[in-house]
Amino acid sequence: MLLSLVVWIGGLIFFAFVLAPTAFTVLPTTHLAGNVVGRSLGKLHWIAIVSGIVYLISSLFYSRFTDGTAHVFAVRHVLLCLMLALTLISQFGIIPRMDVLRASLGDVNAAPIDNPERVQFDALHVWSTRVEGTVLLLGLVVVYLTARSF
Repeated sequence: MLLSLVVWIGGLIFFAFVLAPTAFTVLPTTHLAGNVVGRSLGKLHWIAIVSGIVYLISSLFYSRFTDGTAHVFAVRHVLLCLMLALTLISQFGIIPRMDVLRASLGDVNAAPIDNPERVQFDALHVWSTRVEGTVLLLGLVVVYLTARSF
């Protein structure tokens, strides 16, 4: 349980505080950095989906074997399902729309700020950041709740 959760949360922390900032400072263009970050985020989402499913199954079995009931609606399970839902929204809702806009705009930063596609891309980026931040915060709460349950 803890391993799957730590893989997910550790990946988010690495992505937010190491990979994304480094890509935007080291790579020669923001367009290239955006491509690297976008593809990395997609891979991180798949790691998150698998980790979330592994965590839920493991946690339900653990509860069942230790307490005699699976505690399906335990706070940690509800929060993890919310994390999974947000990750799925990002992966299949927000990110594909950003990819389409990035493809039509080319270099997003080269487009005028008042360009409607740029405005939409920037708004989606804000939502993407909020979703990932929320998943991270919820994940930290789930780590605490899980560690406390042992």
